[in-house]
Amino acid sequence: MEVLKNKILSQGTVIGGEILKVDSFLNHQIDIKLLNEVGLEFKKRFANDEITKILTVEASGIGIACIVAQYFNNIPVVFAKKHEATTLDTSVYEAEVFSFTKNKNYKVKTSKKYIKKEDKILIIDDFLANGNAALGLISIARQAGAGVVGVGIVIEKAFQNGRACIEKEGVRVESLAIIKSLKGNEVEFK
Repeated sequence: MEVLKNKILSQGTVIGGEILKVDSFLNHQIDIKLLNEVGLEFKKRFANDEITKILTVEASGIGIACIVAQYFNNIPVVFAKKHEATTLDTSVYEAEVFSFTKNKNYKVKTSKKYIKKEDKILIIDDFLANGNAALGLISIARQAGAGVVGVGIVIEKAFQNGRACIEKEGVRVESLAIIKSLKGNEVEFK
């Protein structure tokens, strides 16, 4: 997706050879025009699939997932919560997820009320590195007996093993920008 790649090149910042900071347009301040194009692209890539819900993880995936949902007839977006909340049901699906950028484990939880056996889930997230968030969400969907149609990623770091881990689970991955390497201040796309 050229418009996304151009945005990464013009506004992204490489940190330490493994982290790409895109907070000016994707995961802190959000460029809605770009996200609309992201939503359209995911609709094209999953046009032949029946999808009943979008599943993401708190917090960066929520905005992206909501925009994408509009292109799938405004289907519901469910997000796995990282933090305990007094309003969260006690009956939950749960998975442990390691955050690469925060170097920390989280237990992500989703109420059993919102994911059902008959659901066909599209997982949406901002980044794919080692695949931990996506694998946790796949686990939650499967705990419910729901089908996982695929994983839609805005930016994939191909030099890490996330795609292989997800595909090993038999789940399709669609990434809009695939980064081959982050060296110095340079972003090289695949």
